[in-house]
Amino acid sequence: MSVFDFRPARRPLLVSLPHVGTGLPPGFADRLSGPAQALPDTDWHLPRLYDFLDGLGVGVIQARFSRFVVDLNRASDDTPLYAGATTGLCPSTLFDGTPAYRPGAGPDAAEVVERVARWWTPYHEAIAAEMARLHATFGRAVLFDAHSIRSAVPRLFEGRLPDLNLGTNEGRSLDPGLGARLAGVCAAAGADGFTHVRDGRFKGGHITRHFGRPAEGWHAVQLELVQATYMEEDPPYVFDEARAARIRPHLRRFVETLLAWAEDRA
Repeated sequence: MSVFDFRPARRPLLVSLPHVGTGLPPGFADRLSGPAQALPDTDWHLPRLYDFLDGLGVGVIQARFSRFVVDLNRASDDTPLYAGATTGLCPSTLFDGTPAYRPGAGPDAAEVVERVARWWTPYHEAIAAEMARLHATFGRAVLFDAHSIRSAVPRLFEGRLPDLNLGTNEGRSLDPGLGARLAGVCAAAGADGFTHVRDGRFKGGHITRHFGRPAEGWHAVQLELVQATYMEEDPPYVFDEARAARIRPHLRRFVETLLAWAEDRA
């Protein structure tokens, strides 16, 4: 089974979907705790929600394997993203703190190294190669790292998240003008009742921070979308087309803004 699915970009934008995978290596599910076997922290249904990407000519890379195998949005040395509660490179807990593995079934250091080599490294090498190609072809390369999350996860943050959580590593991962335009798109979604924040609880994960190099012509942004805007947040995690129809135009505008900026600046 391939580590990821990849479609090259025809325009200067690559969309990364690192947490949509649900694949597990043989025997892996038997090591997971009962709650973890449902893969509850998956970014459910994002390819369906962003079904307009191919028509816009953007590139897409999406993981096939679950984040419980290895989290592609963490540093390979497992440096924590945030000072507070978080999950690691090979998560030992679910977002709510529940153990991810049965007692004694978690990976040792050697297995973590193997997982990084087998699943993490190819994904990141593919992003780097495509960003380099886009930069060489168009003069600019833009990366959009798309995510989703439950609206409330008390262990990670207080209360309910805003619907649209824009992460730019405090403005360091992209051109300031582009950041302002994207914040404007999120603010405009307020007319339809959607809330937003820039660099709040989620400031962008390792992918955004690593590949966002504005001085080199590489620009990256993360959008953490509350799942209640397009699906049922509890099992069996049903996609809700009526909800999706309300948020999708704003997501399309977000992507079109990225493209317009990239092509205007190229």
